[in-house]
Amino acid sequence: MSRTAPAGTAVAVRAGPTAGRKFWLDPADRRVGVLGGTFDPIHYGHLAIAEQVRQALRLDRVLFVPAPRPPHKLDERLAPAADRAAMVELAIAGNPAFALCEIELGRRGPSYTADTLTQLAAEAGRQGVARELFFILSAEALAALPEWHDPARLLEVAQLAVVGRPGWPLPDAALLAATLPGGAASASRVELVETVPVANSSSDVRARAAAGLSIRYLVPPEVAAYIDDRRLYRSDNPGRKP
Repeated sequence: MSRTAPAGTAVAVRAGPTAGRKFWLDPADRRVGVLGGTFDPIHYGHLAIAEQVRQALRLDRVLFVPAPRPPHKLDERLAPAADRAAMVELAIAGNPAFALCEIELGRRGPSYTADTLTQLAAEAGRQGVARELFFILSAEALAALPEWHDPARLLEVAQLAVVGRPGWPLPDAALLAATLPGGAASASRVELVETVPVANSSSDVRARAAAGLSIRYLVPPEVAAYIDDRRLYRSDNPGRKP
């Protein structure tokens, strides 16, 4: 199991326009979106979804939370967590409402979303503010929610902001009732957000980068340059880890 920080431990995030400066979530950040993932690498689809959800739900901030080793990807080869976090920081630098949250990077073993959201909720308690957390996930990820670690606790500490993706439209009431812990009674914890989906994926970017093909217009220029400079997904990268 993942470790969680002791109650009262401050949660470090980095804001896009203040690269390199750590700060805590401000008490004024009352409505906070949380977008987790491996971000291997982050791409325009992640950014577009985060911005559309931010606007639709009137969020004060969206936290991008890179996972060091997700439980469902234990057998997959990932770029080093430090590189994935660095690419997130580069990608969000132009949006003052976006921030990199490093809450999971210091954990050992698999990282669970329920633990992360619980720690973020504890930080709000430490600050003495009423903060609403909105965990952003796709309709595809929602379908697998019953298989996640402690999904009931996840729903207790955060609402869900569900977005569609190609091949996975937004769920209807019946599907929500069948999927959520607590059934139909939990539907009030879900916000369905209509978005304009972007079809490219991190696996598409990795495949093109591995083949030496252009990833321009799939990721921000700064991320493309970072990948190219470090040859992150190239088989001939001597630092690539299995």
